[in-house]
Amino acid sequence: MTKVERSWILYDWANSAYSITVTAAIFPIFFKSFAARGLAGYESTSLLAFGNSTYTLIIAVLAPILGTIADYRSYKKRFFSAFFLMGVLATVGLTLVAEGMWLPALLIYVLSAIGFAGANIFYDSFIVDVTPRERMNWVSASGFAWGYIGSTIPFILGLLVVLNYKMLGFATNVPAVRIAFAVTALWWLLFTIPFLRNVKQINYVEKTGHAIRDSFERIFNTLRDIRGFRLVFTFLLAYFFYIDGVDTIITMATAYGTDAGLSASSLLVILLAIQIVAFPFALLYGRLADRTSARFMILVGIGVYIVITIVAFFLPTLPTTGAKTVMFWVLSMLVATSQGGIQSISRSLFGKLIPKEKSAEFFGFYNIFGKFSAIIGPALLGLGATVFKTSRAGVLSIVVLFILGGILLLRMKVDESKMTDDISPAAG
Repeated sequence: MTKVERSWILYDWANSAYSITVTAAIFPIFFKSFAARGLAGYESTSLLAFGNSTYTLIIAVLAPILGTIADYRSYKKRFFSAFFLMGVLATVGLTLVAEGMWLPALLIYVLSAIGFAGANIFYDSFIVDVTPRERMNWVSASGFAWGYIGSTIPFILGLLVVLNYKMLGFATNVPAVRIAFAVTALWWLLFTIPFLRNVKQINYVEKTGHAIRDSFERIFNTLRDIRGFRLVFTFLLAYFFYIDGVDTIITMATAYGTDAGLSASSLLVILLAIQIVAFPFALLYGRLADRTSARFMILVGIGVYIVITIVAFFLPTLPTTGAKTVMFWVLSMLVATSQGGIQSISRSLFGKLIPKEKSAEFFGFYNIFGKFSAIIGPALLGLGATVFKTSRAGVLSIVVLFILGGILLLRMKVDESKMTDDISPAAG
């Protein structure tokens, strides 16, 4: 593996700390119990949901526009650096939030999330610059795999500080939470340095006029000529459905586990276990995709998720809490086997399908499909639970998303063995 490939992979190690510490675990609790203190529980929850929707919408709108501009020579690195620095600085800004300052806390969080998600668009698109097509499965899988391990280290450190705040001489856990935010930002910053030093934009579009005006013309031309990118469009439709199922299971798993009677401590341990177990399986998906095909391994992942949703349907019917806990562990480990694999191989297959010189533009569309797909799954789950008066029905309805995604993938006619190029990764 070259120095450039390792530097690209290391960014997944760097930024994954944000997704688990800030997005998933510590910030929601910090916001509800401290920043939004004085508000009713439903009010703080709705505000947090509004914040998440806001940053998602902003990124979805900006992604194709900024992505198209970023395809010009030297622009991609600039956009990546700008969003990355925004994310890091905003994460540091969370340490300054005082009690009851829910609006500044929410605004800073939204900025940090925009920085995180925006940098990821350009990070993903750099895959065409760091490795040839025939190595994309392995390199993409390695990024996700090491990201899982990289996310756990600062998260565990932060968690230890938060849980043992009295031993550190703090009267409350708030200073400990601020330390956790600072550690996350520092981790993100330090391990991004190799990317900033070694990764360069090799494939680009020459700028012939005004960058913004030309970018809109290129977006219009891409949409007008969408039939010329039939494979890309078919894949994006398939991705829209199956990744929605994946994201819905990720975001709703703890709530479903709580409904089934699992304790918060059990769910936290399971969350950490998923991160660790996902590491080798993400790498395994990369190797198997090289020996079979990326499309086949995505279909394998879809099959695993169909099994997960069907088994989850029967989880609440188990007779004891102990039996439910054991089954939830089994389901969680099944998620760990395929969660990173299906995401990483999706990224590499898309990278093989698109024109390399327009990678940022196309990964902007990739991001849009990923963001807006997050609407259907939760809606299906909520609708099923409402109509049938049980969350079991909502979980089972997610199977539809995986089936639709699988059918569209099966309709793709692509020979991945011929997807090679003459670009050699920079020597390291």
